[in-house]
Amino acid sequence: MAIKSDKAVRISQKHLLGIQDLSISDVNYILSEANQFIKLNRSKNKKLDTLRGKTQINLFFEPSTRTQSSFELAGKRLGADVMSMNIVNSAIKKGETLIDTAMTLNAMHPDLIVIRHPDSGACNLLSQKVNCALINAGDGRREHPTQALLDALTIIEKKGKVQGLRIAICGDILHSRVARSNIYLLNMLGAEVNLVAPTNLMPKNVERFGVNKFYDMKKGLKDCDIVMMLRLQNERMNSSFLSSNREYYEYYGLTPDKLNSAKNDALIMHPGPMNRGIEIDTNLADDINKSVIREQVELGVAVRMACLKIFCKRN
Repeated sequence: MAIKSDKAVRISQKHLLGIQDLSISDVNYILSEANQFIKLNRSKNKKLDTLRGKTQINLFFEPSTRTQSSFELAGKRLGADVMSMNIVNSAIKKGETLIDTAMTLNAMHPDLIVIRHPDSGACNLLSQKVNCALINAGDGRREHPTQALLDALTIIEKKGKVQGLRIAICGDILHSRVARSNIYLLNMLGAEVNLVAPTNLMPKNVERFGVNKFYDMKKGLKDCDIVMMLRLQNERMNSSFLSSNREYYEYYGLTPDKLNSAKNDALIMHPGPMNRGIEIDTNLADDINKSVIREQVELGVAVRMACLKIFCKRN
């Protein structure tokens, strides 16, 4: 699978803070590099020395399985020295501020920091305090750029393109950084984006981002090529947004009946972790002919290898 691009010699940004900061050339450059790592990751010998002698620090202030493990695996496969900080046992628990933590880490001369933080904008703040490259692994409700990039790569791998596809993003749009990054990226790549959510989980004035808004799943999924489900962000809800999980599943969970509104060859995506029986029918999640959720995880490593290589070499 080839990705057509005007390959940039150099990425335009020092840090990967969000999709909004990237140009189409930047995106194509990252996806092209990631595409080259897919075959490597499926081979017996997965080890390179691309980042030999470089130090990568993973700084995760929120729980993570897929993102943290894939960044760690990506760094090690590129030959970097990878340190994943244990926040529970760090000085942060003793009252150290994010800025003090940044200054402490900066004094150790890392080459790249990967950070996830519950506050929107925390990554931007940290990037101003360190000399090395910084990659945003998710900050509050704001952005999750590598998730959007791996989603795009998965779509291209399976459909051959993003341009011209109709893609539905369904669920907790209001609190989802994954939704925001995907809206920016899918629009940039020429997709038609439908957002489907209950009224209280749909951002106000969201149409200004060039998307179609629906409150009915069947209408929002009509003739879609891709159905992208979202996780309910319960940890970001400061009040009761749902009357019950059962009612949410009835109206906004992905079921075979609702999926029938999409195209016959529509693919199902989910960033994980999934709440089976609430966000998605368990049989659909495991359907090898329709679900590409496992492929998203696999290609996530390739995308993060590309980002580590590009931004580490940029600085």
